[in-house]
Amino acid sequence: MITEGIDDLNAGRETIASLLVSIGSPRLRALGFPIKKQIFEQPEHRLYLLLAETDPDSAHSRYNALIRRLVSFERSAQCAT
Repeated sequence: MITEGIDDLNAGRETIASLLVSIGSPRLRALGFPIKKQIFEQPEHRLYLLLAETDPDSAHSRYNALIRRLVSFERSAQCAT
């Protein structure tokens, strides 16, 4: 999902994956991932709204699960460096 998000973000596509990468961009960039400087404004809010479009009842739990997944990836990447 992170690779997809980087590709989407660098292409300017607003997707769940690109918004997630926008949220984690400072740490991901510091870990050496090729993320452009231009990210989406208010990515946390935009991600939640995008999730709520498809299923408002589960948006909160899906948002939290995605954030946990991002943090887990970042921690794993940090250990690998």
